[in-house]
Amino acid sequence: MITATAPAPDAELAAASDLLVVEIERYLAARSRATAAPATAHPLVTKTTDELIAEALGSIDRHAAAPPVPPALRPPSRFLRRLPLWALPLTRRTIRQISVAEHLELTALVIEWWGWAQDTERDAKGARCIVGAQRALVALGYGDAATMTAATIRLCDLVGGAYESWNDHPDRTRDQVLNLLRTAAKEARA
Repeated sequence: MITATAPAPDAELAAASDLLVVEIERYLAARSRATAAPATAHPLVTKTTDELIAEALGSIDRHAAAPPVPPALRPPSRFLRRLPLWALPLTRRTIRQISVAEHLELTALVIEWWGWAQDTERDAKGARCIVGAQRALVALGYGDAATMTAATIRLCDLVGGAYESWNDHPDRTRDQVLNLLRTAAKEARA
């Protein structure tokens, strides 16, 4: 007789972690497309660099080898949520520079997808407090310490002091934390 077993809670958490990475990459791709102007080879040239390259490659023999494609960021594996902070940099391939606003929005996404924690940077299930989510992003290669510091200053200004104690207040809710992060991101854009 064959019996079905319910998926382990870890499978659900792993799936949520994978979705977070997909959402981060989708967000960053959309931001870069929205803000990037078409790059031209020269100010007097009316075609973009990509169009000129495509035109030049079109005249080359079709059987020639394609030019190498630059490596893309590989999405983090599903188990990263449970890894300690010191192990996260071992998994990254590159560092992607992001703005302070993007850092704050991605911090909110990490908390949304991985869970929110109080009185600890990372709980046993991988949920993160604000600082834990920020450090995880930097460790995974999304921004650097300077970006995190600028974001920290914005958060401290909004709460009127240390946001770590604000996060850990017993009456604090996950929605308040997400609202703080998104408000700080909106102000960083202004």
